[in-house]
Amino acid sequence: MSQVKVTLPDGSSRGYDRGTTVKDVAFDIGSRLGRASIAGKVNGETVDVSYKIDDDIKLELITLGSDEGLEVYRHTAAHVLAQAVKRLYDDVTLAIGPTIDDGFYYDFDMEHRISEEDFEKIEKEMKKIINEKYEIKREVVSKEEAIELMKELGEDYKVELIEELEDDTVSIYTQGEFRDLCRGPHLPSTGKLKNNAFKLLSVAGAYWRGDENNKMLQRVYATAFYKKAQLDEHLERLEEAKKRDHRKLGKQLDLFSLQEEGPGFPFFHPKGMVLRNQLVDFWKEEHRKAGYQEIKTPIILNQSLWKQSGHWDHYRDDMYFTQIDEQDFAVKPMNCPGGILVYKDKKHSYRDLPIRMGELGLVHRHELSGTLHGLMRVRNFTQDDAHIFCLPSQIEEELTGVIKLVDTIYNAFGFKYNVELSTKPEKAMGSDELWDQATSALEEAIKANDLDYEINEGDGAFYGPKIDFHLEDCLGRTWQCGTIQLDFQMPERFDLTYVGSDGEEHRPVMIHRAIYGSLERFMGILIEHYAGAFPTWLAPVQAQIIPITDNHIDYSYKVKEELESEGIRVDVDIRQEKVGYKIREAQLQQIPYMLIIGDDEVESETVSVRDRREGDLGAVKVDEFKEDILEEVENKK
Repeated sequence: MSQVKVTLPDGSSRGYDRGTTVKDVAFDIGSRLGRASIAGKVNGETVDVSYKIDDDIKLELITLGSDEGLEVYRHTAAHVLAQAVKRLYDDVTLAIGPTIDDGFYYDFDMEHRISEEDFEKIEKEMKKIINEKYEIKREVVSKEEAIELMKELGEDYKVELIEELEDDTVSIYTQGEFRDLCRGPHLPSTGKLKNNAFKLLSVAGAYWRGDENNKMLQRVYATAFYKKAQLDEHLERLEEAKKRDHRKLGKQLDLFSLQEEGPGFPFFHPKGMVLRNQLVDFWKEEHRKAGYQEIKTPIILNQSLWKQSGHWDHYRDDMYFTQIDEQDFAVKPMNCPGGILVYKDKKHSYRDLPIRMGELGLVHRHELSGTLHGLMRVRNFTQDDAHIFCLPSQIEEELTGVIKLVDTIYNAFGFKYNVELSTKPEKAMGSDELWDQATSALEEAIKANDLDYEINEGDGAFYGPKIDFHLEDCLGRTWQCGTIQLDFQMPERFDLTYVGSDGEEHRPVMIHRAIYGSLERFMGILIEHYAGAFPTWLAPVQAQIIPITDNHIDYSYKVKEELESEGIRVDVDIRQEKVGYKIREAQLQQIPYMLIIGDDEVESETVSVRDRREGDLGAVKVDEFKEDILEEVENKK
């Protein structure tokens, strides 16, 4: 029998008979590795351990305990969930069951309405399937055979998926009586799952294929880990996240509301506007220092503009439209075409460049109702956009300037972040040559600034590659906020020019970038990150004055006036309630400082300061408190 060469990650090679499996290779290297291996990577593609090797390959083994292995582990858990639901309920039709960050889900079409009361019963059946240790077998069949099989099983959604596949063959996985369409890979046996380290978390409605014109399915969310201790830790984090839910805190702290009359369109209350305006003022000040000019462009622009920019082809389904004077207009989903028109309004010399134009622009996108989520997913939001028009020779310097500005702004909130470079998507404008040029420029800028980064293949914008910044909050969750996009396409489409030193017209390069991402979403992240206890410079109310009796009200308002004259945000609580109750209320409202005023404070012209976390700090002169809080605000402590 002819031999094949298997090259391992350390560069060493081994020869095996053709038809040897990945599992055989793992056991040949060592019995311990053989037992731990649950999948493999053959020439970069993840496969089952039962995969037969018929050609020379590069092989990487994936083991239990590894991050990559966890996705295989959870994928198998999703099939166990589906098998359990099929066993327990009649007329269940399967949709899809992918892995997601921190877990997995499966969508079901069924009469019975699954609730959290059903979870214990489903989990019990899942444990039974795990304990039965079914071998998980992969079978490759023709597309026609797969369609016939799924029709026999009554799996109409699977039939629809198979019919749209371009491949001639399809893989089917079997465990016991359960069969499912799946690319895999999976664990070799259901017994490889820990029966005490998974948990069903929630159930929600989800339209088939995310289209609100399709049937609403039931989506069961779950998670699974290698060890129970890891699961317990994760569940604790979820409980903490529930306490920090920005929707709950937004209502409790009177920051914003969501009304039936405007689904996906948030209403900001006075205290929410204070927070929002602090973010805006900080943004404007830092951008002024970094050499940006501020512009504002219209919300509604002619449809022809969106066709010229390419948004019509790539964003049409998510846009809102209207007619004015019998012409078609669109509500902007992005700010860039407006910024381009500002640039085009007059001629530019190479001496004018770079031109940095910032815009806090309100955009609208038609998100599906089922995806709306507080401030995190809305239908109108303010992007903190900027568009930089520069010479090709200025690209690296401008990218570095943006990276430094991102770092300055994120550090003010105490955020750590990681960086991702997203490359050309499947649907994109422009030549491969221009895309390669743009991608290389972004990569060089990342390296020049000593940033660690990962490649996110195929996730660039339709007009150019991008650098994405993912914030990490206090619970270890990551949020994609900032982005830098390098664009050679828009200047071409809009015939943007500058006059060079040679007197000839040339194309500028366009850099799109945002740092908050959107004000709404960034506010939601901050609410959860701080659990509503904003640092003093952001807090809607920075100090609450609490007079002990009505005799202390006049002095309280005198102190309020003195503090407000320095721009400190102050309230006086004159309700007919006990002091202890007022203090507790102020703490629930996460007000940084409470200033208690009684006879002693009036007589000595002081305030008794109470910190929301540290408690009683003692009596100080009003001027001293004023200096301390102003320093705290100035330094954004």
